[in-house]
Amino acid sequence: MTQTMQTARSSSAGESDAPAKGTGRELLTFRLGTEEYGIDILKVQEIRGWEAPTVIANAPAFIKGVISLRGTIVPVVDLRLKFNLGEAKYDELTVMIILNLSGRIVGVVVDAVSDVLTLAPEQIKPAPEFSAAFDTTYIMGLGVEKERMLILVDIERLMTSSDMALVDAATTQDGGLPP
Repeated sequence: MTQTMQTARSSSAGESDAPAKGTGRELLTFRLGTEEYGIDILKVQEIRGWEAPTVIANAPAFIKGVISLRGTIVPVVDLRLKFNLGEAKYDELTVMIILNLSGRIVGVVVDAVSDVLTLAPEQIKPAPEFSAAFDTTYIMGLGVEKERMLILVDIERLMTSSDMALVDAATTQDGGLPP
């Protein structure tokens, strides 16, 4: 049986997703292999168990296919493959995070969801700089909490990158769907 966790969506179109000055950033944390990542909780619509998607011909390997979510066709991206972390095993423990990115619904497959965490601004460090051969434009920074380090991902920027082409750039600029 698939368990679903709905999250409160307090952000509306046109509102900034950045936290107010002096407040923390609320993140959903998840694991890919041995590393822990965090994404803005306001982008998360729900968390579901694995559901085998319908494969789409000629799609990149990291796009596993599409699922029907209450009548909406949702593309499914395996972040382990997108980040070149090796092949994932899909079973009853595999988790799919359903995201709402500027009105477009996208599913991402991760190894496990950890928790919801609030980081204060001083706990967020800038992302390290690497050569141009290593694309880090989707990394917002590194979150540090005690002995725990999180890679903070700008999930909207990642999903709107040219190699993903899952959410049109026009969608993220004006808040509406393209014609």
